[in-house]
Amino acid sequence: MTTPHTRTGMRRAIVILPGAFTSGSLFFGTWAIVEASRGQLVRAAWFIVIAGVMDLLDGRVARATRTDTAFGAELDSLIDVISFGVAPALLMYFYQFNRGEWSWLLCFAYVWAMATRLARFNVEQAGRPKTHFHGLPSPAAGGTVATFVPFAQTPFFRENLAYLPWPLLLAMLMVFLSLLMVSHVPYPVAPRVGIRTWGQRAALALLLLVVVAAVYFPAYFFFPFALTFIAWGVLKAMYFGFIERPLDREAAAAEGADGGLERRGGRLSFPLGLRARRHAGGRREEG
Repeated sequence: MTTPHTRTGMRRAIVILPGAFTSGSLFFGTWAIVEASRGQLVRAAWFIVIAGVMDLLDGRVARATRTDTAFGAELDSLIDVISFGVAPALLMYFYQFNRGEWSWLLCFAYVWAMATRLARFNVEQAGRPKTHFHGLPSPAAGGTVATFVPFAQTPFFRENLAYLPWPLLLAMLMVFLSLLMVSHVPYPVAPRVGIRTWGQRAALALLLLVVVAAVYFPAYFFFPFALTFIAWGVLKAMYFGFIERPLDREAAAAEGADGGLERRGGRLSFPLGLRARRHAGGRREEG
């Protein structure tokens, strides 16, 4: 039989648990900075990946234990700037951008975009129901930058991709990631896994495949997977922007009523498309 003292101790441990994962993300992000400064770039890259795992778990643990707070959300965003902004930027600086006088400005732009993206997230989406993120999530951006380094050490890269102009391509990647973070390109949140519905079963199967690939082929898996995720969001946004938007307007016009339309200055405007209405619901956090 549990005593009140035992229950109090268990409650304190539960409250501390999400903060431990958040602190772990900061710990490995800081360690990655230290290792990058020592020239251990591959090790630094994997520490950033571990920080991403910690960041993925802290919000879910907080929600599962009902210990999520506004303070925890703000602290998580501040730590994300370090673990997925400063750490990957410095890693890429030591890897590639320390050879030119002004190349470091690419790293500055990336960190600035990361901080701006997280500040906007706190204002627009933190603590609110959502099924997608506005812009590329910070762990995805940081993971993409970091995992290029171990991917570049693989035999496949050296035999088939090493001839490409990587200084230019990496500069373009940093700029592209910076723009995506401050954009409104929608990126999906992590799906719920389970066995109750076919969607949850499919998400569980995908998660198992990702875990197996990440454990057995980490250097080959993470960077291509990150590029696929980024491309998926961009292509999906382009499809919805150029294909479904006209279809939504035709469907709204076919309904005939002015309920879904606003008339401004003699012209009809659409304050919220049909697709946007479907995106309501589902509480999730950054990362």
